[in-house]
Amino acid sequence: MSATAGTPAARVVVVGPTSWNTNVLLDTLPEPRPHTVHARSARDTLGGTSAGKVLHLADLGIPVTCVTVLGDDDPAARIRTALTHPGVELLVEVVSGPSERHINLMTDRGERVSLYLSTPEPPPTPVPSAVATAIAAATDVVLDLAQRTVDLLSSDVPRQARARGTRTWTDLHDYDGSATFHRPFLAAADHVFLNADGLGDPLPFLHACVRSGARLAVCTLGADGAVAVDAGGREHRVAATPTEVVDTNGAGDAFLAGYLAAAVGGADVPEALKAATRQAVRALASVHLSPLLDDPSAGRSGA
Repeated sequence: MSATAGTPAARVVVVGPTSWNTNVLLDTLPEPRPHTVHARSARDTLGGTSAGKVLHLADLGIPVTCVTVLGDDDPAARIRTALTHPGVELLVEVVSGPSERHINLMTDRGERVSLYLSTPEPPPTPVPSAVATAIAAATDVVLDLAQRTVDLLSSDVPRQARARGTRTWTDLHDYDGSATFHRPFLAAADHVFLNADGLGDPLPFLHACVRSGARLAVCTLGADGAVAVDAGGREHRVAATPTEVVDTNGAGDAFLAGYLAAAVGGADVPEALKAATRQAVRALASVHLSPLLDDPSAGRSGA
């Protein structure tokens, strides 16, 4: 699946959340009233936006370091096992208490309600030097939404990375254009991705990102594909790749990973957008974040 075999020097660091989830498939999302709902299926699996990006980058042959915070509980061990892959290095900060866990209520139409059961407390110590060392050696750094990533953003590490020419990426998910938590991520990243769930017309926001210094701003539009604005203010659109949807979890992470891998390989914006939609299909066709998890023994180190 590698689209980047000619770029062995590429090294990506992804900073952000990983979790252990229970995904529940329903015919429709529950109404806000007391009643009984019968699930069509339920599955325990790896979750977390950073976990999705890490596995899809590994799927594309990109060496990747995952920087995340885990508790000292059983879900932490499951997360570690699920992320064990020859192309993945784990840099884990362990804290006392629970790891991140969600229950995701989903439908075939891609609707989802995420219930957070637990999140790990951010470590009280400074970001470890090993993280700064990994970022210093990276060609690309993905800064995912998490409180510990905010701690990193308050240090000099991201600024120094950009000064070295390291590309910085962020995924704002369903950002509404005004929430204060997202602002440090916007300020730190030169490649901005999000979906259209929190916006009306995304184009004014994408152009504003570029005017503020981003080299690229991309909004995914679900079945309508995606729209991007490049550093020159040019707009680009790509259609979604037709596929039979098995599960929508991880599709946005796969899209960003597909774009990043293509960019590392020298693709221009239209080519990278097409590569992104192809990789999104890999997630949509799997019951997990990534097809690397479909076979528990596939691609695992020591397997």
